Amino acid sequence: MKDLRQEWLGNTKGDILAGIVVFMALIPEVMGFMIVAGVDPMVGVYATFCMTMITAIFGGRPGLISAAAGAMALVLANLVRDYGIEYMFAATILTGILQVIFGYLKIGNLLKFIPKPVMHGFVNSLGMMMFISQLEHFQGNPILLLLGVIGIAIIYLFPKVTKKIPSPIVAITVVTTIVLAFKIDIKTLGDMGRLTSELPKFMIPNVPFNLETLSIIFPYAISLSIVGIVESLLTAQLIDEITETSSHKNKETVAQGLANVVSGFFGGIAGCGMIGQSMVNLNYGGRGRLASAVAGSLMLGSMILFSRFVIKVPVVSLAAVMVVVSLTTINWQSFKRMHKVPLTDNVVMLTTVGIVVMTHNLAYGVVAGTLLSAIFLGIKSSKVQVIKVDHTYMVSGQLSFASASDFIAAFHYQDEDKAITIDFTNARLWDESAVDAIDKVMLRLDKNGIEATLSGLSPNCKALVEKCALHNKTDELKTVSVH
Repeated sequence: MKDLRQEWLGNTKGDILAGIVVFMALIPEVMGFMIVAGVDPMVGVYATFCMTMITAIFGGRPGLISAAAGAMALVLANLVRDYGIEYMFAATILTGILQVIFGYLKIGNLLKFIPKPVMHGFVNSLGMMMFISQLEHFQGNPILLLLGVIGIAIIYLFPKVTKKIPSPIVAITVVTTIVLAFKIDIKTLGDMGRLTSELPKFMIPNVPFNLETLSIIFPYAISLSIVGIVESLLTAQLIDEITETSSHKNKETVAQGLANVVSGFFGGIAGCGMIGQSMVNLNYGGRGRLASAVAGSLMLGSMILFSRFVIKVPVVSLAAVMVVVSLTTINWQSFKRMHKVPLTDNVVMLTTVGIVVMTHNLAYGVVAGTLLSAIFLGIKSSKVQVIKVDHTYMVSGQLSFASASDFIAAFHYQDEDKAITIDFTNARLWDESAVDAIDKVMLRLDKNGIEATLSGLSPNCKALVEKCALHNKTDELKTVSVH
């Protein structure tokens, strides 16, 4: 109870201030993400309220801001276009259920197995997809391009004047004022969909409850689950490092799932942790759970009270914000360092990016990049070296299924020495294939009248040999000594 009170009330002033700033930063991004997904802006508002409140209560990482995110919007855009918004609600609920299951299965522990090049590829492809999705909002009218440039310039230049007011809010205000003052006829948020003063209502998605529906939404739900968990836990890990505190990754995964279930039943889109808003929260002093709750409450409250003003905001102003967000999302340093890092890391990162851009599915890129990293790791760890020094064969490297054949081929079975030692001091045995390779070498040496002794095995390697070898071999091998 003491820890919970500290997480909620231990930093009240800082959390409230940070929550207000996060709310202002959320408005343009959430609206822009809904444009990406092709749904009404209120869908993002409802989702953000549900995500911020549920994760504030049940989350495992105080200070993390969750909302309707671009990564999830990108995955759902095709589903909304092909099947409609009701299927999106159903996919959001299923996503939440899967995330709750994954959380209880402790999938958060697997985050450490996602290599850094895959993380870079994930972030870079996310930024690229955001950028590409916004280009259409600057086309068709030279005025749109001019207004977009004005908005982007303000976002970059206004912080040089002051950082007390978020520059995206200033950009949206200026562009909107220009449009209204000169009565420029361009698309506004009111044209994009419904912005109302209604509170979210409980609803069951209007879709057939059958296997056909499941076959449609399940692939999206799997992708959303992976993308949401990866982005949320990467954000949580970053906050851990900045604040020098620890978080409960599996608890956060469950909370993300609960939030998505609630969001889907209350007319919201799937969401996840947001790196940008979480950093804004930290920079303005947010450390506890209250900041997230304040941001979400203000988000919903502002739409209910001021929706008649919000509908007049031009879409191009939000697109300008999204362009800047996409450019800052990309980890440009990962490209600048390509000549310094190993070639395999570059291949993994570029493969992740390429697959995401081609498939428009972030989950595919993460899975493919991780598998490719595992293959490269297997290749790197499959090298074993055997050098003969006098009567001793010195083995170094990793002995496993991948290097077993090289190990076997390295010995001289017609050796003049009738007694040799195989030294494993600088080697590691990984699996049964490694032990089987040793058995084969010992058998072939024995057939040629050469007595071999194993030495230098670590306790773990020795236990593996004693467990897997000799039990189903010849009686001669049972007399081999293991030091």
